[in-house]
Amino acid sequence: MLRQARIDIPGLLQHVIIRGIERRRIFLDENDRFMFVNRFSALLEETDTDCFAWALLDNHCHFLLRCNRIELSRFMKRLLTGYAVNFNHRHKRSGHLFQNRYKSIICEEDVYLLELIRYIHLNPLRARVVPDLESLDVYPWCGHAVLMDTKKYLGQVVEEVLHLFGTRLISARREYRQFVSDGIPQGRRPELVGGGLRRSQIASGNSEEIESYDDRVLGSGQFVEALQQETKIRAILPTRLTLSKIQKIVCGLFEVGPESILRRTRRGAVSEARAVFCYTAVRLCDMVGVDVCKFLGIGSSSVSRAVHRGEHLLLERPALSKKLDSALNKKYSP
Repeated sequence: MLRQARIDIPGLLQHVIIRGIERRRIFLDENDRFMFVNRFSALLEETDTDCFAWALLDNHCHFLLRCNRIELSRFMKRLLTGYAVNFNHRHKRSGHLFQNRYKSIICEEDVYLLELIRYIHLNPLRARVVPDLESLDVYPWCGHAVLMDTKKYLGQVVEEVLHLFGTRLISARREYRQFVSDGIPQGRRPELVGGGLRRSQIASGNSEEIESYDDRVLGSGQFVEALQQETKIRAILPTRLTLSKIQKIVCGLFEVGPESILRRTRRGAVSEARAVFCYTAVRLCDMVGVDVCKFLGIGSSSVSRAVHRGEHLLLERPALSKKLDSALNKKYSP
């Protein structure tokens, strides 16, 4: 069977799994793990990529990533190629180290973010690399220890995750740990690893009416349909729309002045126009997040939040989404 092409769009949450070729070990000692994590951490910072969870095991790894500036494929190529070269040199070997194709699953962030963080961070415990949760709290090769503040690695998202459990870090960390503990009896959860919505619905016993699904996606039928539509739009949009052109299109739809989204106002229509502008620029047109920051005069975290909000606005208002698609295709199709 032919494999489907990846959906590789910056700004999406992706669960990534890499394995050693023929399931062989990709870490032979602590120096290997240290070298991999250092490379991974530096690359996260350099490329403005968010890492919400990660775990290293002997012959495979799990990551929960959101690439904001570059495609996941470019990020993974830099990570894996560089590590493989150093690994082969250190251990006097040659040939491939990883399976040719890493696995990546697009995930609906609002629904699955916390479940995937817990699932990934429990991997060392499920694999019996560590005996209990207390050992996992200090296990250096998993992002759980970073969230528990027993280890530190640059590039991992900490406060954003803990704030999902409370506004005060101490109590939020306690609630997060309890959340992880509650997940231990769940064991392996195949519905979070692949198979998309169809597998999730069957696992939950709801197989009478299957919504839209895609084996590359973990999310609701509405999310899958929106993602499929976005992929089609990106395939026909010209590669070099300018930010100024996007600004005029979006502001026209919201009937606000183009200069209004440059002001730091929370006025309804202007705030919504800014969010849709950020989503269109970053997600639909592959604009670099840093360029959008400079154009609007706001920080990268504000742009990331705006992209997320813009996506939800368009999901909630299909008529507006259709108008945006039409305006982009009509005025600026090749």
